[in-house]
Parts: sequence; C-alpha cells; structure tokens
Amino acid sequence: MGLRVAFQMDPIESINIAGDSTFALMLEAQRRGHALYYYTPRDLFMRDGRILALAHPIEVADLKSEHYRLGQREHLDLASCDVVHLRQDPPFDMAYITTTHLLERLTPGVLVVNDPASVRNAPEKLFVTLFPSLMPPTLITRSLEETRAFRAEHKDIILKPLYGNGGAAVFRIQQDDTNLASLFELFQAMFREPFIVQRYLPEVRRGDKRIILVDGEIAGAINRVPALDETRSNMHAGGRPESTDITEREREICATIGPELKRRGLIFTGIDVIGDYLTEINVTSPTGIREVKRFGGPDIAAMIWNVIERRRGEKQVTASA
Repeated sequence: MGLRVAFQMDPIESINIAGDSTFALMLEAQRRGHALYYYTPRDLFMRDGRILALAHPIEVADLKSEHYRLGQREHLDLASCDVVHLRQDPPFDMAYITTTHLLERLTPGVLVVNDPASVRNAPEKLFVTLFPSLMPPTLITRSLEETRAFRAEHKDIILKPLYGNGGAAVFRIQQDDTNLASLFELFQAMFREPFIVQRYLPEVRRGDKRIILVDGEIAGAINRVPALDETRSNMHAGGRPESTDITEREREICATIGPELKRRGLIFTGIDVIGDYLTEINVTSPTGIREVKRFGGPDIAAMIWNVIERRRGEKQVTASA
C-alpha cells in the first residue's frame, strides 16, 4: 500500500541531485509508489493545535536541471501523512529546534525520520561526547585560557563552532601559530555558544570516513580525502570521495553506538571516523548515500525505506489490534 510522505527540506531547486541524500530517498519512495509532498521549513506552521505545511505534491526524476515537477500548493495537514522526513541542513539554531518541537506533536501517529525529539537532543558534536572512549581528546569551552592549556598539552589542535556543519569555520592551530587569540576574538563575536577544540589527528590526510548506519546497523561507507592544501575533508570543501572498507575498530565503534541510535529512533545517521576515533554523529540531515552507491556499495535509500515501511506496518498492526 502506498504511503503519504512529506519531505521538509531545503529548496529543491538548489540541491545538487548527484550527491543529495534527500533526493535519493525521494526517488526510492516514488519508485515504491508512495505519494510525495514537498515543503521548506518556513512553510511549516501550527494553527489551533494542528501541524500544517504549505506543501506541493511533487514528482522527481534523476535528470539534471529537470529533477522535479511541482503540483499546486496546498494546506497539508501533516497528521494525514504516514511519514515526514526532517531533512533540512543545519545551522542547528532556534529555527531548526522550533521545527523539531512542531513535528514532535505529530508523533507517534506519524513516523518522523529522524525522530524530532531525538534530533533536538542529539546535536552532532555534543551527542558524540556520550562515548568519550571513542573520541579524540576534546574540550568544549569559550575560554581562551583553557584552549591555550589544551594546545600546550596536545601541540596541534582543531578549533570549530559547536553547531557548525559542512566544514565551515574549521581551523587547525599548530603550536607556533600566533593567531589563536585573534581567532578566539572572532569566534566570540560570531557565536554565542561554546566552541569545540580537539587534538588534531594527522590520520585525516588518509581520509575522514563517513559510515552510514540504518536503524543502528552499518549500511555502507565512503572515505573523504582532503585536498593537498586543505585541513577539511568535507566534500563541500573539496574533499575527494573514494571507496573504502570497514575496519575492525570501526565495527567496534558502530557496535557501541548502534543500540543507542536505534533506541532514540534515529533511523538514518552518518558518523565521521578519523583513524581510530569517532569525531561526529550526524543526525540532522546525513549525506553520503549516493556516493556509497556510486562506488559500488549498497542502495542505502532502499535500506532506509525497508525500515520505514516495516515501522509503518507495525503501527498499523498495533492500531488494528
């Protein structure tokens, strides 16, 4: 039976379909005969306790510059949907958090992927601190004095915003770099939140691995190798994707965090691993599933939809019991 599925996402006209995971999920949903609706976060609203969106019925095609066709915009009562995908990119700010509060009103009757309360309570760079034995040495602070002490201990550090994404504002500060105080002044002017400081991992030159988990289980992986003149490996910052295998250490990391991901209703997650260390757990709008498939890996969009359809089937059985 076809499902009614709404996608809350960034403007569809601006996405790069070759690497967009949301688009892959839309293609697979359409292939399975589900009815698709599309809206952006600004089109989400509440009226008299109902959660609605100004949404378009949508058809998608894997054709550059011709990848979507919109129907007439309508007031969509999201409670009438079977599934809502929470897929807009960060920044993880109060606007983002507000959407999680609104979408949480739909549960448990509507399956929201990922679970909005869990998304709200698991920001990428904070959620990972629940697993300190898997992480590199890490400091979260707004204190220049503490950061200087951390650098004195570890010699070579990475400084980045606590709620950043896509490699934006990630800086490597080595032992003899005299810009630390100036950079701190800039961060303190730009961000109200603390910053995250980590020991630099030279293994990043061999790649920053994105491992995708579906319902807490390993689904596939892609390695992202930074450009010669870059510290960052994010593909937004010029990182080069390449095929990869899963190491025993990475299986250990996934086995440790997987049950917690499943318990929280985080169906689609992407973790970042450098060397032997887990650096982030991405739960807001993970990417990488098209790259995994392009390099000969599994069809992760299909794996995600298998889980969603199973969950919806379980809900229907429970409701009719």
